[in-house]
Amino acid sequence: MGIDTCTLCPRVCRADRRRASGFCGASDGLEVASVVLHRGEEPPLVGPEGKGVVNVFFAHCNLQCVYCQNADISGRTLRVPVRTLSVGQLADKVCRLLPESSGILGLVTAAHFADRLPALIEAVHHRGLQPAVLYNSSGYESVATLRSLEGVVDIYMPDLKYLLPDVAARFSHAADYPAVATAAIAEMARQVGSSLKVADGTAYRGLLVRHLVLPGHVDNSLRCLDWLADNFNPFTLRLSLMAQYFPPRAGLPAPLDRTLSEEEYAAVCRHAEELGLTAGWIQEMSSQANYRPNFGSDNPFEPTPQS
Repeated sequence: MGIDTCTLCPRVCRADRRRASGFCGASDGLEVASVVLHRGEEPPLVGPEGKGVVNVFFAHCNLQCVYCQNADISGRTLRVPVRTLSVGQLADKVCRLLPESSGILGLVTAAHFADRLPALIEAVHHRGLQPAVLYNSSGYESVATLRSLEGVVDIYMPDLKYLLPDVAARFSHAADYPAVATAAIAEMARQVGSSLKVADGTAYRGLLVRHLVLPGHVDNSLRCLDWLADNFNPFTLRLSLMAQYFPPRAGLPAPLDRTLSEEEYAAVCRHAEELGLTAGWIQEMSSQANYRPNFGSDNPFEPTPQS
């Protein structure tokens, strides 16, 4: 596994990223879109005082969802400038913000740079800081790569986007997403447990699963909830249900050309309650208007904290 023939993610595209990018669009450089104190994550992540997570938003992504809400930084072709940093430079940026935070370092969409993450965390430790490491993921992860992060990552926060292969194929070019993501989440739970451990109001280890409800695809959401309830203790699993979908660009096919309806979201929330998946969070419908990050800004989530 390595950058010269990249097998870091389930695409296994074997690109020589020193010469040409693979499916995700990433080069062999450590491409970073933003390092920011993000106060809009779930409550145990931002901490009881709302200090926030130090999030490193890596550029590019191995899914390329047609509706991506971070497309400015996640596409094969980037729409905003990003910086290529050394591990040491990135550690310096992280360590400048960590003292102001809840003590959590978030690594956002980092699968295609996973081989650099142990060195990054070691560099942060070398600078005298010991944050809890949060791996914020699309869920489309290689189990082998996740195993290489055992002992490095303290908290896994995957999406579970799809349980219907045809929907995954249409929207994320990944018909294997259901099989890949369920195996990946099982591996994450093996490493850190399936509950979220919290001390003094701040998470320090465990699992938190997110699910974004898409307009017109309630059935997919219900299947995702069913899988979670069937495979984990629904009363202790921390699930974050999200309503924040908005059409990020013109020309998307129906029903992705509209926001989620209150009726659709209510059906998903009701099913979660029926399954006992009530230990997490239900995002407000107003998030559709509020979650509009601007990665052309020094702080993409200001002036209004979002999640």
